[in-house]
Amino acid sequence: MTTFSPNELVLYVDDVVASTKFYSRILGREPLATFDGFAVFGLTGGFALGLQSKHDIQPTPEASFGGFELCVADVDGDAVDSLYDEWVKAGVDIALEPTREVFGYTFVARDLDGHRLRVCATDTTGLS
Repeated sequence: MTTFSPNELVLYVDDVVASTKFYSRILGREPLATFDGFAVFGLTGGFALGLQSKHDIQPTPEASFGGFELCVADVDGDAVDSLYDEWVKAGVDIALEPTREVFGYTFVARDLDGHRLRVCATDTTGLS
């Protein structure tokens, strides 16, 4: 059987240029490549984040946001606070200010198209 191992998440966006600038700022890096209507960023472990114009892809995407999150969960509480402060100063839309949840210390932001971005110091003390 052939295994299915996803290695890229593609977000459909309204304005690829504006979203590329947004993600360059919050990721602290430039995209690996840009094309007309598409940009791709290299992330950790060989995973990639693609930004695709929602106007140029077939089949046409359905408008639905908030059903998933792009999450960074391998940071500590100080990093949560630092990123929160940096993103607030950069004008990023904050959906949830830093708070302690059962799964850890976290905040949630939104990108220019409403995609959720979670930063979380995950509490793994209860995991075996």
